[in-house]
Amino acid sequence: MQTALRYANEECDAQEGGKVTFAPNTVRKIDLTGDGREDYIVDFQDTKCGDRETTYCGTGGCVMKILVTLPDGSEREVFGGYVRSYKIMAPPMKRGAARTIRFDLHGSFCGGFGAQACWKAKAITATPFAFKQP
Repeated sequence: MQTALRYANEECDAQEGGKVTFAPNTVRKIDLTGDGREDYIVDFQDTKCGDRETTYCGTGGCVMKILVTLPDGSEREVFGGYVRSYKIMAPPMKRGAARTIRFDLHGSFCGGFGAQACWKAKAITATPFAFKQP
């Protein structure tokens, strides 16, 4: 978790932006993998670098990281990328099953262009993933 938050400080320092201000909703704790351990969604949408509001956002959305907690208590980043928005889908009927997140991405991830709608869904496990442009 600290590594994900340190990214914000390093990026702001690189842009000589000043002090990083995290929003109260920057870190969200939720069991995504269905193993009973808290996982984390780190969403930099409302994070500010000095007086700049767009350091962590662009036409593809804002930087988002998903970290899952492993059985030994350590954390693994399984996703890091730009996301316009996301929605955690309803919990699966099967107890202990992974949660699915629906990501709103830049249109180029679906073979289109920026403004076009592009949705991708992914069940969150301990396996890292990334969205690729066709």
